[in-house]
Amino acid sequence: MNVRANRVAEQMKKELGDIIGRKLKDPRLGFITITGVEVTGDLQQATIYISILGSEKERADSLLALEKAHGFIRSEIGSRIRLRKVPELLFEVDSSIEYGNRIDELLRDLHKED
Repeated sequence: MNVRANRVAEQMKKELGDIIGRKLKDPRLGFITITGVEVTGDLQQATIYISILGSEKERADSLLALEKAHGFIRSEIGSRIRLRKVPELLFEVDSSIEYGNRIDELLRDLHKED
């Protein structure tokens, strides 16, 4: 990824945290953390990796709420970051935190057995 795409990704990550945390009022939104943003070199697409706390249903509801607010989020990004064209947003659930927690749990269980 080029330097400009990295800068845009970092800026988007910061702004998205603020937009989702403060601007969106959808009751379906759970506790969402932006874990990363990847922007293509041509700045046409941005994949936003999110971590959602809660049950499977709460996660699905939060993802649905984000998809519904997609246009609003994109226009907010456009007004906050000066870009000729605002990238298309794709939301992906980042399961790496869950995976890490599961490994921690397994390691703790191993130590208990010793």
